[in-house]
Amino acid sequence: MMPKKPRILVVSSANMDFIQHTDRAPHPGETVMGTSYDYMPGGKGANSAIALTFLGAECIFCARVGADSNGQRLRTIYREAGIDSRFIFMERKAPTGLASVVVDKKMGQNQIIVFPGANSYLSPIDVEEAFTSLPDCVLIQLEIPEKAVIAATRYAAEKDIPVIIDAVSARADYPLDKLYPCEIFSPNETELETFTGIAPRNTESCLRAVIRLASMVEAKYYVIKMGGRGVFFYDGKYYNIIPAHDVEAVDTTAAGDIFTAALAAEYMRTGDIMRSVRYANVAGAISVTRAGALTSVPTEQDITEFIQNRGIKL
Repeated sequence: MMPKKPRILVVSSANMDFIQHTDRAPHPGETVMGTSYDYMPGGKGANSAIALTFLGAECIFCARVGADSNGQRLRTIYREAGIDSRFIFMERKAPTGLASVVVDKKMGQNQIIVFPGANSYLSPIDVEEAFTSLPDCVLIQLEIPEKAVIAATRYAAEKDIPVIIDAVSARADYPLDKLYPCEIFSPNETELETFTGIAPRNTESCLRAVIRLASMVEAKYYVIKMGGRGVFFYDGKYYNIIPAHDVEAVDTTAAGDIFTAALAAEYMRTGDIMRSVRYANVAGAISVTRAGALTSVPTEQDITEFIQNRGIKL
């Protein structure tokens, strides 16, 4: 008998990405030639939602898109990817969100400008309706309206559903104290500094920053995405550092979103937080070796092969 797939509700953003590749990103005031471009579905939530389906989870997606061609195209793509799209609402007051992504091919890094559009209209009522899907877990990203985020944490707390928060688009004044306790709170190193005012340059400063973060938002686990330095884990008493895997980075566009999706999927399957962090670390490493956002999502088989080939112990 096949094990039951975890049902994960993603409450977040949906964008159309306009992606341009160039040999190097321009300096301020400079024009450079691009080598290619494409339109792809994007947004932190959409990236994670699609990644979840690749990684063996059942995904329900709650978001808002515009009543326009981009919105229609995104809804079609999500349905074809196997995502439960009943709670992707159409917004007539704003167009679908758009992200302009410049990928520096030489450095394997990106620069992104996001126009939120319809994402700004996601409401607590939308979120409440999405909870009728009876999820096992809720994955929330902070780039949607605060009221929607707070409502999602409250509804989850009322129903005793674990919450994973991916702290993207952090602001120093974000009302973290209004969030209900979550299972996992996961910023990257830049977001950690934004919240705490402490730059995590080394182990000591990272520990000081995460202890400060723990005084601001209540979580069972804190998982800090440190890019090429790996992952910093803290459970309120002890910390652990999981080194990054040695890979050749091509494009980091959706690495954090894929990491968080893998973390959520594996944690809901096993309940083992350290195994899940290591699993997510592998997923993130694979993703940066591939160009694009959705095209960089690894499958369960990809992750298994990477683990076996490198002799990694989860």
